[in-house]
Amino acid sequence: MMHGGRIVARAFKAEGVSHVFTLCGGHIQNIYDGCLDEGIRVVDVRHEQTAGHAADGWARVTGEPGVALVTAGPGVTDVVTAVANAQRAGVPMIVVGGAGPAAYKHMGSLQDMDHVELMRPITKWSATVPETRRLEEFVTTAFRVATTGVPGPVFLEMPLDVLMNFSNDRDLVRPTKYRTDNTPGPSPVSIAQATKLLDEAERPIAIVGSQLKWSTDKDALSRFVKKYELPVFLNGMARGALRGEHPCFFSRSRRNALAQADVVLIFGTPFDFRVDYGRTPTWSETVKVIQIDLDPKEIGRNRAVDVGIPADTGLTLAALESSVKGRKGGAWLEMLRSEETNRVSKMREEMTLDSSPPNPLRVCAELAKYVEDDTIVVGDGGDFVATAAYTLPVRWPGVWMDPGPLGTLGVGPGYAMAAKLARPQSRVILVYGDGSFGLHGLEFEAMARQGIKVVGVIGNDAGWTQILRGQRDMFGEERTPATKLAYTRYDKVAEAVGARGFYAETPEQVKTALKEAFECPEPALVNVKIGASDFRKGAISV
Repeated sequence: MMHGGRIVARAFKAEGVSHVFTLCGGHIQNIYDGCLDEGIRVVDVRHEQTAGHAADGWARVTGEPGVALVTAGPGVTDVVTAVANAQRAGVPMIVVGGAGPAAYKHMGSLQDMDHVELMRPITKWSATVPETRRLEEFVTTAFRVATTGVPGPVFLEMPLDVLMNFSNDRDLVRPTKYRTDNTPGPSPVSIAQATKLLDEAERPIAIVGSQLKWSTDKDALSRFVKKYELPVFLNGMARGALRGEHPCFFSRSRRNALAQADVVLIFGTPFDFRVDYGRTPTWSETVKVIQIDLDPKEIGRNRAVDVGIPADTGLTLAALESSVKGRKGGAWLEMLRSEETNRVSKMREEMTLDSSPPNPLRVCAELAKYVEDDTIVVGDGGDFVATAAYTLPVRWPGVWMDPGPLGTLGVGPGYAMAAKLARPQSRVILVYGDGSFGLHGLEFEAMARQGIKVVGVIGNDAGWTQILRGQRDMFGEERTPATKLAYTRYDKVAEAVGARGFYAETPEQVKTALKEAFECPEPALVNVKIGASDFRKGAISV
């Protein structure tokens, strides 16, 4: 005989779960008890949104679904943002929500509400476990749904009595061989159509998105470009798939490339705001488009495509490698490389400035010295983070993590904590805007108390600059409410909760602060007062 919480923990253990993320609640405490028996570490945070982001971050680093446990009512509503963020980014995670006893459903028990309907629009599956003996069945189903097809979040409501009741082991519904690691490959017909376009192309480019991260053949991109040279632009979790010095890697000339390309390969990237919805004049009027996506519904959304392939990114790249003729980049690659070099040269001028307070590019240049091959970099909102995205040299097996297309602030602490626990030997750097730090800054207490070493770096420009910039341009300097902050000493907040805090407002202080932050054993926060830069001039965050 075992209680429901132990059954849930045992099901987690069978899935390879070693950590769960939570904020405590009476409705779910039986699962904690089961985790102790199964040797699963319970990591507690200061807000349920962070627990959800940590589950998301665990998946991004390990490739396996993360697990968040939240209590009923506001515990579930607090995690909604994290679930929505994972859903939009295509990240597998399991969220277990507590609930009042099933016998008192809709009678007004403590924190009683319809969690399942709340979660349904932002999950792949949302359900209530009806009885104790079926807990393991529902957990295994959740993992299958979260990981197959397009990855995404799943929500399971587990009522208090279902978790507290006991069941005999022999009566449990225990599925076996219930999910597959196989993913859909491209059809020969679609590969032949795509190959024809690529073999005839003069100015091809590739845009590769996060779905490469979930492929069973993540190295297919490097093999493909070795045979067929073309400019490659990486986004989301595909960042790092090609090293910065690779001749086919480009990051600063995408708009020009799209305007001139005659064939575009686009992998796991919807035609959304990030690529101007596939519209002209950003895209050439005559361009041929080959779209590859795990979700057939994404193919052809917002613009016409010439070849649509509902398939795994890596498997499709491998098939194309076998099918296309060899190609050298030639004048097309050289022309874009010239533009790229010019843009990077302008950035380097600001990276070496000795002005105080330091230019954000100068701060990023100093921070880049601490990015090793396996370093995990987390970007948590802000204009400073957008600058870091262009300058920090993340390369696989390192990981770049940002919210993705939902643009959620506050993801940073959860991502970073999960990343360090998943890869304790790797450096984890958390890059903040000063605005985003305010959402979940107290998670540094959870890091310090639980011995989770993360180095956070705030680019402190005393404002919500991504919004302030456009607001000022549209309405004028005197009409900018709600977007200005103070040069707050966030480093003192970190010190107050048991972490290390460092403050810098000159380039030399930045160097010293970073050195000490990475050398100290505690989680650390470097708060840098930064100066103005035109690097992001014209960027609008809508």
